[in-house]
Amino acid sequence: MRRRSTAQALALRSRIVLACAEGHSIAEVSRRLGIAPETVRTWRRRFLDRGLEGLCDEPRPGVPRKITDADIEKVIVKTLEETPKNATHWSTRSMAAATGMSQSTVSRIWRAFALAPHRSQAFKLSTDPLFIDKVRDVVGLYLDPPEKALVLCVDEKSQIQALDRSQPVLPMMPGVPERRSHDYVRAGTTTLFAALEVATGKVIGSLHRRHRAAEFKKFLTKLDREVPDDLEVHLILDNYATHKTPDIKRWLLAHPRFHLHFTPTSASWLNLVERWFAELTQKKLKRGVHRSVQALERDIRAWLTDWNEHPRPFVWTKTADEILDKVAAYCHRISDSGH
Repeated sequence: MRRRSTAQALALRSRIVLACAEGHSIAEVSRRLGIAPETVRTWRRRFLDRGLEGLCDEPRPGVPRKITDADIEKVIVKTLEETPKNATHWSTRSMAAATGMSQSTVSRIWRAFALAPHRSQAFKLSTDPLFIDKVRDVVGLYLDPPEKALVLCVDEKSQIQALDRSQPVLPMMPGVPERRSHDYVRAGTTTLFAALEVATGKVIGSLHRRHRAAEFKKFLTKLDREVPDDLEVHLILDNYATHKTPDIKRWLLAHPRFHLHFTPTSASWLNLVERWFAELTQKKLKRGVHRSVQALERDIRAWLTDWNEHPRPFVWTKTADEILDKVAAYCHRISDSGH
């Protein structure tokens, strides 16, 4: 009766039993608790007959269950192992037609077992023979960076298009979202080379019209100028060909404080600068309108300056073992994991 988590109905029935046990009459208990005498009589009698179990609700009458366990199993198996002959995935309507159930019943079964045939996710497993070593190397730099060193995540965002809408953008109004034409006019492209400082979130950027090894070498020279001379520099890069040309290798030999750490192939998600590129795309480029490459580059430089005034580092939390365990789980789920 005193437990806070007890349902109020069960607590009231307990009070009725305790009041009767103290010797009060049914009328007195009814008056004290503000309930009908018949209610007191009913729960008193049920407690005397069945004890504590008598205070619980009895099964309520209702329509007998129509959907059997076999019916539910049929829907689940069909969802997981078959596809409709005229589509790539099931809908509630097509499954209802195939099983003879109602659309709402199929929907309830899918929700109960967390099935969503209309959704899909893309993935690609790296085939890099040094995948494990590279994951441990890169994640180790994130979680336990070396002393007297700067860890930079470096990449280029190429082919950033200066797009001008074919018709004026209609501004947002109460009840009406901003509207823009679906087609656009291309005005040229630019490439942003960026180095994200893991510890602080600051970004060193450089814009070029092309993204060859020559431009990458210029960007490395810029990093060498801006990073204090007493710090070692660890660069996390992908496997793009311009990062490994003979000219770049000669530059690295002449600048021994630079150390390159390559992510595994098809594993750009290991490079934190990709997360920063996503911020740039979502907040500046996706809905931007630029009539020239120069206007696009001005906006990118302004956004970069604003970011560096209040930088926000992206904190890496997964250990290498957690990542490798998750990849192993994916391998077990796909049929050709042994190839």
